[in-house]
Amino acid sequence: MSLTPNPFGTDITTEDILDTLGFFDDWEERYKYIIDLGKQLPAMPDEKKVDDHLIRGCQSQVWIDHQIVDGKLVLEADSDAHIVKGLLGVVLAAYNGKTPTEASAFDIDSYFAEIDLIKHLSPTRGNGIRAMVQKIQEIAAS
Repeated sequence: MSLTPNPFGTDITTEDILDTLGFFDDWEERYKYIIDLGKQLPAMPDEKKVDDHLIRGCQSQVWIDHQIVDGKLVLEADSDAHIVKGLLGVVLAAYNGKTPTEASAFDIDSYFAEIDLIKHLSPTRGNGIRAMVQKIQEIAAS
C-alpha cells in the first residue's frame, strides 16, 4: 500500500514556516497557524494506524509510516489531535522528501529554536514532538 502524499517538505518548507511564523506577534496567532498547517496533512488510512506506526511518548495518538522513494524519505503521519497534526507538519517540513543523509544532518534543534517552539509547548507536548523527531531520525539512520 502506497503512502498518501503530503505537501510538507516539498510545497511547504521549513523556510515557509519560519517566514510565516515571523509575521505573527503573539503565540495565539502562531498556534492558529500551526493548527491550520495540520489541516493540510492528509488523513492516514485507518488500516495504517497500527502499533508498528504508533509513536510512544506522545500524549496524543501519533502514527508515522515511511517509504524510501528514489532515495528520498516519504513520510506519512497522522494524529488524533489538531495541534499535534500541525506540529507533525512543522516536523515533516524538515524531513519529508529529503535523502536519509540530508534528514540525519538537519539541525532540528536550531529549527525549533528559531521558531521558539519548545518553550511554548506543555512538557508532555514537548516530549511528544521529541519522540516524533527521534522516530524519523531512526528511520533516516536505518
